[in-house]
Amino acid sequence: MNIEQLREYCLSKKGTSEGFPFDENVLVFKVLGKMFVLTGLDSWEKGEAAVNLKADPEYSEELRAEYSSIRPGYHMSKKHWNTLYIDEGELETKLVLELINHSYDMVIKTLPKKLREQL
Repeated sequence: MNIEQLREYCLSKKGTSEGFPFDENVLVFKVLGKMFVLTGLDSWEKGEAAVNLKADPEYSEELRAEYSSIRPGYHMSKKHWNTLYIDEGELETKLVLELINHSYDMVIKTLPKKLREQL
C-alpha cells in the first residue's frame, strides 16, 4: 500500500473529507468532521509508512497481541487508537483496509443519530 492508495480508499468512504488540521505534515481523514485516520506524510516519504486508526479497546488489545506492527496509538489515546507500522511488512493490505473500515465504523457509532442518518 502506498499513500495514494490509502488516500483514495479513505476518500471513497461516504461523508469523508481530508485535511491538515495540525500542520502541513499530518494528513487527517474525517467522517462528518470526526477523525478516523491520521498519518504523517514525512514518514511515508522516508519509507516508514505508518497510520493511526481508531479501534474498539478490546479489539485493540487482540490486534496488539497478534501483530508486532500494531502498537498503541502514537501521540493518541492508547486505549482507543492504534498505530499500524505498514513499512514493517507484516500487515497485508487487506487487513489494513479492514482496520480502516473498523475505524470509520467506530467513529460513525459515536455520531448523533441525525448525522448518522445523513450517511
